[in-house]
Amino acid sequence: MTAAASARQILTRLHEIMAGRTHAQHKLDRVVETIAESLDSEVCSIYLLREGALELYATQGLNPEAVHVTRMAVGEGLTGTIAKNIETLNLAEAKAHPDFLYRPETGEEKFHSFAGVPIVYRERAVGVLCVQHVEPRRYEEVEVEALQTTAMILSELIAHKELVDDVEAIDFGGAHTETEVIDGLALVKGLASGRAVFHQPRVEIDQVVAEDTEAERQRVYRAFDKMREQIDAMAREPEFGKGGEHVEVLETYKMFAYDEGWSRRINEAIDSGLTAEAAIERVQQRTRMRMREIDDPLLADRMHDLEDLSNRLLRIVSGQLGTAASQGLRRDSILVARNLGPAELLEYDRRRLKGVVLEEGSLTAHVVIVARAMGIPVLGRAMGILSRVSEGDEILIDADKSRVTLRPSPALMDAFEYRFAKNRERQATYAELRDVEPFTRDGTRIAVMMNAGLRDDMSMLQLTGADGVGLFRTEFQFLVSSTLPQRDRQTRLYRDVLEAAGDKPVVFRTVDIGGDKAVPYLNSQVAERDENPAMGWRALRLSLEREGLLKVQARALLEAAAGRTLSVMFPMVSEPWEFDAAKAMFEGQLEFLRDRRKLVPETVEYGCMLEVPALAEVLEQLLPRLSFISVGTNDLTQFLFAADRANPKLAERYDWLSLAILRFLHRVSQACVGYPVRLNVCGEMGGRRLEALALLGIGYRRLSITPAAVGPIKELVRKVDLGEITRQMSQWLVTPPPDMRAALKAWADERDIETD
Repeated sequence: MTAAASARQILTRLHEIMAGRTHAQHKLDRVVETIAESLDSEVCSIYLLREGALELYATQGLNPEAVHVTRMAVGEGLTGTIAKNIETLNLAEAKAHPDFLYRPETGEEKFHSFAGVPIVYRERAVGVLCVQHVEPRRYEEVEVEALQTTAMILSELIAHKELVDDVEAIDFGGAHTETEVIDGLALVKGLASGRAVFHQPRVEIDQVVAEDTEAERQRVYRAFDKMREQIDAMAREPEFGKGGEHVEVLETYKMFAYDEGWSRRINEAIDSGLTAEAAIERVQQRTRMRMREIDDPLLADRMHDLEDLSNRLLRIVSGQLGTAASQGLRRDSILVARNLGPAELLEYDRRRLKGVVLEEGSLTAHVVIVARAMGIPVLGRAMGILSRVSEGDEILIDADKSRVTLRPSPALMDAFEYRFAKNRERQATYAELRDVEPFTRDGTRIAVMMNAGLRDDMSMLQLTGADGVGLFRTEFQFLVSSTLPQRDRQTRLYRDVLEAAGDKPVVFRTVDIGGDKAVPYLNSQVAERDENPAMGWRALRLSLEREGLLKVQARALLEAAAGRTLSVMFPMVSEPWEFDAAKAMFEGQLEFLRDRRKLVPETVEYGCMLEVPALAEVLEQLLPRLSFISVGTNDLTQFLFAADRANPKLAERYDWLSLAILRFLHRVSQACVGYPVRLNVCGEMGGRRLEALALLGIGYRRLSITPAAVGPIKELVRKVDLGEITRQMSQWLVTPPPDMRAALKAWADERDIETD
């Protein structure tokens, strides 16, 4: 007998039982008898979640006196494990399982085989349906599938008060009530609290049993057609050009979308009497069960793709399309998702969106760059977050400590609020420094500028009192666009930025894409895939190859800055000739505009990023041609140490206050002495108080940092005697202490300079 036939047989019998005029407990007793008989099993039991524990509500084959007596906690024994993990167990020898727990009052000692499935209501386990047999054997797959289908039907019957007298006592909302802490990877540091909102809201399946099987089948057919049309349309879009990992993902999606086996299994579930939504969910349960048994990471990834595609099909068939952004955020919210794109993040109301938690995510993901610019804490690699949190749950993000707390206790909330309050107090103190110029105690003016990349970032210029924008990342516009931004769009953005800055300077960095910031509509003809993207075909290397890209951007910048000063900076310059070639393209576009009597900038200043260590060896050749040079400490550090900063094992291993980095940076600052060149630091190092103190001591007088760091660094500057820290750092560079970070912190503590 097939799974559909077994389930249909059970469903028919259930209808007969429900039609009877007996009380609920008698019906429940008849249900377990029917299931045991249909599956030729010696035991069938139903446990329901009541007052926080799983209680035996009905059984066929175990001691009837154990009904409403046997109780176990969620996570206790095999039944509790099924409820906690919302998973299926199928065991030939139950006693061999590490979670096996013997309850003598049930009389189950003679049974060996065991299979159990969760009874799920709105994503939460509200009970467990299990069968047992004397002979050691694994239940057939069709039997387990029939159990899963039956459990879905039982869920609806219980929720509609047809099988349980005291249905109000069943914990329909309570599988996730306890406080949980999940460790993850800090992608954007910070603190945040709010209510959980799923980026792709879950589809609530309210009707499990189908009234018209053929109508449900037609609904699934139409949903499959629409899903296939969507995927085919994606394949035709410009961002899915030649090569790249995204193409492989799309091909996998197409393979599953047109897989007859997948659609056949859904049809079989409909044959058993389920609605279209319940049938898709039923097959998803089977997929999840298989995923837990897969050791091959590549195959597991493909099963994840099928899970994502199943969710898409479920949203189509239910008509619940769109993301939470389209519905709007009604309160302070924490966004929960498997992964997120930069354009999707920008759709949310920044006043309400307080933080993001991702089940996956990486340090190099484009969404991280945008979130950092927006000042939104992001925690990634929070394993199991999607199944362990419910819509509306209170969430605390502590990305400083790489953890997220779900459903915090009042004591945890109070402690978090205290940290938040202290943070707000500090922010208020920093805000008071908005109009205060950052002079050191001995009278040296330090330029404290901010980094930006979005049009909305420019409001922070006035709020923080930064001296200007030391780094405007023009690639953000490219990263959030599905096609290459046209010149008029680029011009509008750059003009808006300059107008928002007023008389404060803005340094535009030409587009830094490619490599670890790949955009699918610009696949390199030379290298479609970099083995080491951070050091691959990216930034200026890519722009010089694709002359049209850089020429269009040059023209847009020149037109936007008409009548003003334009400061333009080239990223990832390795040798002087690369700077010369890029500058020549700008000068060529400048002549083009002049020949056509177009308005042009009054002055064009050219600079470059120092991220590639090789450039430091030839600085004397390049410095006479520069107006400014900016040290990008993020990339520079990973290149110096050959350490990928996207690798979590290496992310915290190499200290910015290591002797190697400090000596290198000091050598760069010394090389610039005597040249009329502005020397900046525009990486994260300059935004950390202790690291900024070290930078001041080795010759740096201009810092470009995140807007949130402007106030703290201005406060630090005003407490520092520049001559004193310069002398101390000079001494330590020659005779280093055992721990540079500890020594510098002790030096600052002695002078009441806060560095945390």
